[in-house]
Amino acid sequence: MSAYPYQDRFPVNRTLPEHGRPREEILAEMQALAAEEDASWETGRVSGTMYCGDHDHYSFMNDVFGLYAHVNILQRDICPSATRYEGEVLAMALDLFHGDAVTDGEPAGLVTSGGTGSICHAVLAYRERAVAERGVTRPNFIKPETGHPAFDKACHLFGIELRQAPVDPVTTLVDVDWVRANIDDQTIGFMGSACNYGYGTIDPIEQLSDLAIETGLPLHVDGCLGGFILPFGEELGFPNIPVFDFRLPGVTSISADTHKYGYAFKGTSTLLFRDKSWRNAQYFFLTEWTGGKYCSPGMDGSRSGGLLAATWASMVQLGREGYRKYAKAIFETSAAMQDAVRSHPELRIMGAPSFLFSFTSDEFDVYHINDFMRPKGWRFNGQQYPNALHMAVTRPQTQDGVVEAFVADLAEAVVYAKEKGHEPAASGAIYGGVAGGMTDEADDFIRMIMSSMLDEQQTVPPRSAG
Repeated sequence: MSAYPYQDRFPVNRTLPEHGRPREEILAEMQALAAEEDASWETGRVSGTMYCGDHDHYSFMNDVFGLYAHVNILQRDICPSATRYEGEVLAMALDLFHGDAVTDGEPAGLVTSGGTGSICHAVLAYRERAVAERGVTRPNFIKPETGHPAFDKACHLFGIELRQAPVDPVTTLVDVDWVRANIDDQTIGFMGSACNYGYGTIDPIEQLSDLAIETGLPLHVDGCLGGFILPFGEELGFPNIPVFDFRLPGVTSISADTHKYGYAFKGTSTLLFRDKSWRNAQYFFLTEWTGGKYCSPGMDGSRSGGLLAATWASMVQLGREGYRKYAKAIFETSAAMQDAVRSHPELRIMGAPSFLFSFTSDEFDVYHINDFMRPKGWRFNGQQYPNALHMAVTRPQTQDGVVEAFVADLAEAVVYAKEKGHEPAASGAIYGGVAGGMTDEADDFIRMIMSSMLDEQQTVPPRSAG
């Protein structure tokens, strides 16, 4: 494939074409590309990314999406059904996270554009309340090192100092005592993960909840990744899933992505608050604009009704029974894959994971495992400090034969990695940590490479040779 994808196979639009193309031709071109690209994850060898993988389910949601794709749900007088869909999505999510256990508020929520959107709105709400009610002028927010980068992004965007709490290198869980010691009168809140992206482990949310009660500060639980599968894992009795939701009195807000294990389309997430006053704190109003009075519940203005309707349809079509069935298969598959890792004394699983697990090695560079398995179609997520590989088990991994292939390929990969030892692995140069730790020079170099990658992904088509 050329540097600019598919330019050697299909026409490249460097300008708006003077004359349109036939719809049938456009659809045929796009269907060919979609089928080819889907084949890469349909094998079940790709970590995360495709959480559902069921084309029949996608087809059903496509039908629903098409009914409302053209609708702007900002205008509720035209589409009152959006209020039904959004309200019921939030009600179902609050039910999942035991909103009925709240006795000190009126639970409420917001449907956002994704995990980053939910996290940014939560941090914004915390800042706005702290400024309005406590007069905070130099806000800071505390997250574990394992907390998602969206918290860093939110703090960067909203002028908030981010304080990063260390995690135990063995358990991978946040040091609650450090969090307590670094709270001051400008702290607007702190967070814990259920579960974190890197290791699939759940922070001690109960201890963080106690700290939130003790300090009077809000606690956000980031369940963007695990929110729509961990409750069913707990219900089914799988290990390493402590209580992390509104049953704990210090939990102020929870983010949970419907577009992951909620099996909805990409572009939706839920942000749930213990009391609607937190949600309302980040409402936006402009009452004196010459264009008319304006308000929005969050940062987004126009939103497609298609995504909201498809999310609602996914949830009510599956129901608790459907989610429970898929969760059981995923947890069992993850356990089998973790057992395969543990069968090799050279490999070590990080912490006590749930459906997602990460493994490293003290005997060789674990990226040799990646180098060996990548050509066989396996796509792990690379980690650093320490170098590790993670596998977020999703429905495609529950297909027949995937676990068996993982067991066999991993065994061969370990033999290969033992031969290579600690010599540098090819993929380690891309995904692994900097030998000796990060330096300013290394940081600048990595940023340059990442910027170049982003430039390439956002680039306009190159000029034709002629």
